[in-house]
Amino acid sequence: MVMMTGSLAVRGTVVWLTPQQGGRVSGPPEPDYDYDYTATAYLPPRTAEDGQAGIALRRFAPGAWRTAAEGILVPGRGNRAQQVIPGCMVVITEGVRPVGLLTVEEVNALAADGTPVAATAPPVATVPPVATVPPVAVVAETPPPAEPPYRHSTASSRWTSKHGSDLQLTE
Repeated sequence: MVMMTGSLAVRGTVVWLTPQQGGRVSGPPEPDYDYDYTATAYLPPRTAEDGQAGIALRRFAPGAWRTAAEGILVPGRGNRAQQVIPGCMVVITEGVRPVGLLTVEEVNALAADGTPVAATAPPVATVPPVATVPPVAVVAETPPPAEPPYRHSTASSRWTSKHGSDLQLTE
C-alpha cells in the first residue's frame, strides 16, 4: 500500500472508453517510441475537480481498447495524499472528461530523482503454535431437551406436542 504524496510508478491494465461512452473521438491513443501518452487522472472517490494528478503511460499496445500499460502518477499541487494499492482504479481524463480506466496491479514509490524507492518488507508477526484438541466422541442419540427453547407461542406448542408424524416406526 502506498500513499501518493510523491510520484508513483504503476503497472496495470488500461481500458479506453469508446466515443459512445464519452471517450476519445479518435479512439485509443497511438503513442510512438519517442513519446509517452500524457494526460490527467484521479482516483475515486475524488473527482477531476478535487483530486487531479498527472499521468504518463507507456508500453501499451497502440490502438488497443484494452491493454497492459506502465505509467507514472504525479499528484497535483495542493492535493491531499491518495491511497494507491493494487486493485484500485485510476480514471484517466483529458481535461475533466474521462477517456480511460487504469486498473492498478503494481505500485512503486519513486524518489525525487525518479529512481524507484526500495520497499521495506513489513515486520513478520510471529504466531504462537496452535494447540491441538483431541477429537470429541459423538453421541448417537441425544435426549430431547427437558424444556423447549423459547419461541413464539405457536412454535412452542408445535415443539412440545406429539403428533403421529413424530412417531417413528420401529421393527
